[in-house]
Amino acid sequence: MTLTQQNATQPSRLAGDPGFWMQFPYQRGGTGSMRNIWPIYDVASRTFPIYSRANVAEIFPDPISPLNASAGLQVNMERGWRDAFVACGVWDHDLYDATADYNILPAFGSYLYINMSLMRLFGVRVPGMTAETVDLQYFGRMPGIPSYDSERRDFDVSPEFSAKAGAWLVEDVLGATDLSEFDADRKNVREIRAQRPDLTSLTDRELRDRIIDFGPTLQGITQRHIEVSLKAGVGLGAVAQFADAVGRPELALTLVSGLGLGDVDSTGPSTEMWVLSRRARTGALNALFEAGVDGLYERIADAASEDPEVREFRSDLDRFLVEWDFRGPSEWEMRAKTWGTTPALALAAIERMRLVDDAQAPEGKNAERTAQRESATATMRELLAEDPEKAAQFEAALRAAGLWLRGRERARTTAAMLLHELRLAALELGLRSAVAGCLDTEDHIFMLFADELDHWLEDPAAYRETLRAREKVYLDLFEYEPPFVVVGQPGPVTEWHRRSERTAAPVTADEVLTGVPTSGGVARGRARVVMSPDDPSALDPGDVLIAPHADPSWTPLFVSAAAVIVEVGAPVSHIAIVSRELGIPCIAVAEATLRIPDGAMIEVDGNIGQVTVI
Repeated sequence: MTLTQQNATQPSRLAGDPGFWMQFPYQRGGTGSMRNIWPIYDVASRTFPIYSRANVAEIFPDPISPLNASAGLQVNMERGWRDAFVACGVWDHDLYDATADYNILPAFGSYLYINMSLMRLFGVRVPGMTAETVDLQYFGRMPGIPSYDSERRDFDVSPEFSAKAGAWLVEDVLGATDLSEFDADRKNVREIRAQRPDLTSLTDRELRDRIIDFGPTLQGITQRHIEVSLKAGVGLGAVAQFADAVGRPELALTLVSGLGLGDVDSTGPSTEMWVLSRRARTGALNALFEAGVDGLYERIADAASEDPEVREFRSDLDRFLVEWDFRGPSEWEMRAKTWGTTPALALAAIERMRLVDDAQAPEGKNAERTAQRESATATMRELLAEDPEKAAQFEAALRAAGLWLRGRERARTTAAMLLHELRLAALELGLRSAVAGCLDTEDHIFMLFADELDHWLEDPAAYRETLRAREKVYLDLFEYEPPFVVVGQPGPVTEWHRRSERTAAPVTADEVLTGVPTSGGVARGRARVVMSPDDPSALDPGDVLIAPHADPSWTPLFVSAAAVIVEVGAPVSHIAIVSRELGIPCIAVAEATLRIPDGAMIEVDGNIGQVTVI
């Protein structure tokens, strides 16, 4: 049964007639959401009604599974985000709309959205920021979004909360000197991972507890992830304002580039893969890779018993896969495959990386960006030398921007590490049930909602048809393109366009596309449209990577790319931070995968955000 067929049989439940959704037993109560309705369709806030897929589409490009929504990241990130805003001093908890359980991170048709009304209100209340600054620094361009003036509320301007936010700005944003909280989170999660028991020895109930009991820890980590993201945007915005004030706006991104590969956690896999890729270019390892990625891990394991070089490589590869087992496409989705569960994903990236010349080493590119940053910093200091007060403010802003951009990637990585523990427990539970014949596959475990787990443990067979039906609907959701911006309650999924229906006029020779610059520099190369990081085969060294979005699993592809163009991104986005560290231009251009022809020669100017077809 398809989503459309299911929709036709359901009664209306909410304004906008989203009642076509399929309802299953054990619906959780609550005034502001329809938990356990599948697909998930949360109630939009009446007070803060504007939502966007910007930024969230980078980490949640696909529909969220029921188990991740109810036990993993949606529920815990909503709670953490609420606490983060309050911690910043911009409002108290009583500001949130009681009619909506998910004020900040709702799911519409199981696709997650960010509440732009609240993000803009944050900009209004933080001294030195505006709603427009928030749009640019955190989200980039959002076609179709109403202006802030169209939603301005009488209570938005608050001297009381702006004073509190000002104190937060001085003490917590500009006054901080280290990432001790984030280091502590990382240490804690690493200990959790190191103490992971043999999951096959745990009872079903113990596996269930492992899925649920990490919730408070995950909530705290996501709270700090949001806090550091807000701080990074404030710091980056302040640096941009100083650069603009002295007539050198092009220096803004350079001033926050080349922070150090070892300090930006998301670049770690790329540098380690680079070392592995160098060893895979010669001898027996070269022959193994030349035979293709399919079955490569198994071939390496077989050859390790005969060849000492291969044996050492396999040992180092396995060590890498243990350390970065949580990394993979859409890694914040519990159901997603990762490098640990599917090593071929990592080997595919190493395969493309080994074709890259030694001169393109990440360390070399990063060193160039570091030198450029130091030069830009010297220029700014010279231009501000006659105003000691402004010079001191610039130094504080520059220090804060670098610190919090590093912190943002640390918090994001730590959250992914912890979520992997939930994923592994769920997979073990699902595998047992599949072997017993109660699930079609282990992946169907992710079609359960958290509050159904206890009942499912008592009678798993009773859920088999329910989970099978949810799985069919879940897979059908991938065919739909969620609206990028919604105001109020969005319409039914069946009114959305299908992804296959997306069209846009391709650019022509000498035509210029304009987007949001997120990493500076100029590069030329052949455009290669890649829709998934687990299929990098079309990307050759020196190509320009064109992608719909990019999460950390895309990062190894950046090493071989001359530049990166994405459809969704902003200066504080993950892809922007990593691009600035790896020394390649990056721009966010709407509809890039549709408008830029695959194979076209293009020039990317990351300084001004322009793409030209040569």
